[in-house]
Amino acid sequence: MRTPHAVSHPHSNSMRFQRVLYFICAFQNISCGIHYLASVFMGVTPRHVCRPPGNLQNGEIWELLRCSRNKRENTSSLDYEYTGSKKEFPCVDGYIYDQNTWKSTAVTQWNLVCDRKWLAMLIQPLFMFGVLLGSVTFGYFSDRLGRRVVLWATSSGMFLFGIAAAFAVDYYTFMAARFFLAVVASGYLVVGFVYVMEFIGMKSRTWASVHLHSFFAVGTLLVALTGYLVRTWWRYQMILSTVTVPFVLCCWLLPETPFWLLSEGRYEEAQKVVDIMAKWNRTSSCKLSEFLSLDLQGPVGNSPTEVQKHSLSHLFYNWNIATRTLTVWLIWFTGSLGFYSFSLNSVNLGGNEYLNLFLLGVVEIPAYTFVCIAMDKVGRRTVLASSLFCSALTCGVVMVIPHKHYILGVVAAMVGKFAIGAAFGLIYLYTAELYPTIVRSLAVGSGSMVCRLASILAPFSVDLSSVWIFIPQLFVGTMAFLSGVLTLKLPETLGKQLATTWEEAAKLESENESNSSKRLPTTNNSGLEKPEAMTPRDSGLGE
Repeated sequence: MRTPHAVSHPHSNSMRFQRVLYFICAFQNISCGIHYLASVFMGVTPRHVCRPPGNLQNGEIWELLRCSRNKRENTSSLDYEYTGSKKEFPCVDGYIYDQNTWKSTAVTQWNLVCDRKWLAMLIQPLFMFGVLLGSVTFGYFSDRLGRRVVLWATSSGMFLFGIAAAFAVDYYTFMAARFFLAVVASGYLVVGFVYVMEFIGMKSRTWASVHLHSFFAVGTLLVALTGYLVRTWWRYQMILSTVTVPFVLCCWLLPETPFWLLSEGRYEEAQKVVDIMAKWNRTSSCKLSEFLSLDLQGPVGNSPTEVQKHSLSHLFYNWNIATRTLTVWLIWFTGSLGFYSFSLNSVNLGGNEYLNLFLLGVVEIPAYTFVCIAMDKVGRRTVLASSLFCSALTCGVVMVIPHKHYILGVVAAMVGKFAIGAAFGLIYLYTAELYPTIVRSLAVGSGSMVCRLASILAPFSVDLSSVWIFIPQLFVGTMAFLSGVLTLKLPETLGKQLATTWEEAAKLESENESNSSKRLPTTNNSGLEKPEAMTPRDSGLGE
C-alpha cells in the first residue's frame, strides 16, 4: 500500500500541521534524555568514612577508615601515627558522608558503598537493560494498538515511574521504578520516531530524524542545570520527572497516523485526519479512496504480496555482507559506548562537574547539524570514518593532559563528544543505505540491539576509572580507531539508489570504485527516496 500523498501534499507550501506535531513529539524527547542520564548525579558516591559506635565508652579511641574502623588498644597514645595494637571492626553503624557537594544521593540514601558498592554500579546498567526491553516491546504494541495510544501510555508511565523512583522507600523499589521508567522511555523514543516519520514529508525526513537527537541533548542540559540547583537526590528526580507533564496533558489531542489507520482498514478515520491536515496547511485535501483504487488496479491486482521473512542469518548472506554486518555492528557499539562514556565520565574530568556535563550536552547539537550538511557534501563513509578517528584522537589527548590542566581536558572531551555524536547521528541512515529492502529493518534493528548492549557496558567502563582514571578513554579510543579503520572498507552510498536485492547491495563496492568521480547529486533524503513503509523496528534510535 502506498503512503497517501496527502500526508505530504505535493502542492502544499506549508507544513504547519506536521511542524506542530514534530515539535510536540520532539519536546518529549527532552524527558527521555533527562532520564537516560539522570544517574550521572543521582548515583554519585561522595567521600565517606565509617561512622563511630553510638555508645562510645570513656577513653576509647577509634580510627575511621572508608570501609572499616579500628579501635586502639593503647588509649593513652593520642598520636596520629599509631603503631600499637588495634582491632578492626565493620561499619555496622553506617557511614559519615561529605555533604559539601550533595546533601544526599541514592548511594548515601541506602549506603551503597564498600561491600554494597556493586549495588550502586547496577543503577545505570539495569536502566539500560530496561531500554533494551522497551525498544522491543513497544514496537510490537504500536503495530497492534496504534501509535497514539502507545505515545500516551509511555508518556504517562514516564511521569508515574519517575515520581515513584523519587519516593522509593528502599533500594529495590527504587531500582524497579527506574527499570520500568527505562522501558517506557525507550518505548516512547521508538514509537515517537515512527509517529513523526509517518507524518513528515520525504524532503524533510532526514533532517527531522537526525535533529530528534538534538532534543535528547537538551535533556542532558536540564540534568546538568537541575543537578547544580538541587542537591537532594529525590527532589532532583521529582523535578526532572515533571518535564513530561506538558506532553501528557496534550498528547491525547494528537491524531493517529493515516498510515496506521489505513493498515487497519479504518479508511474513514484516515480520511478525517488527512482533511484536518489539509485544513491546517491551507491546501486542498485528497480522497484516499482514489489512491487505494489505484493500488488495487496496479500490477499487483487484488492479490496480496506475500512477505518473505528473514532471520538474522541473512545479514551474513556471503563473506562480503558478513564483513559489512560485523563492521556496522562495531560502529553501533562504539557510537553508543562513546556517547555514554563521555557523558557519564563528565564528573571525573575535574573542575565543575555540572558545567562539564552541560558543555558535553551543548556540543551534541552542532554535531547533528554538521552531519546533515557534511554527509551530502563529502559522503557518508568519509564523515563517519573521520568522526571516529577524531574521537579516538581526542581520547588519546585527554589521557596525556595533566589533571591539573582540567580545562584542556574538558575541551578535548567536548571535541570527542562532538565527533562521536556525529558518528552516532549518521550510523542509522548509513546502515539503512547499506542493505537491501528485504533485510533493511532487520539490519537497523540488530544494530540498535548491539547499541543497547554497549549502553549497558558503558557504566561499568566508567566505574573502572576508580582503578585507573583513563580506562574509559582507553576503551573508547581503541574501539573508535578500530571502527574508523574498518569503516574505510565500507562502500560509499552517497548518490546511490537504495538497494532492493542482494545483488544490488553487493555491487556497491564495485560501483564505488568505478563511479567515485561521477557521483550524482543527492538531497537530504537520498537514503529514503522510495516511499517505503516504516515500522517501529526501523527506528533504530541509538539513545
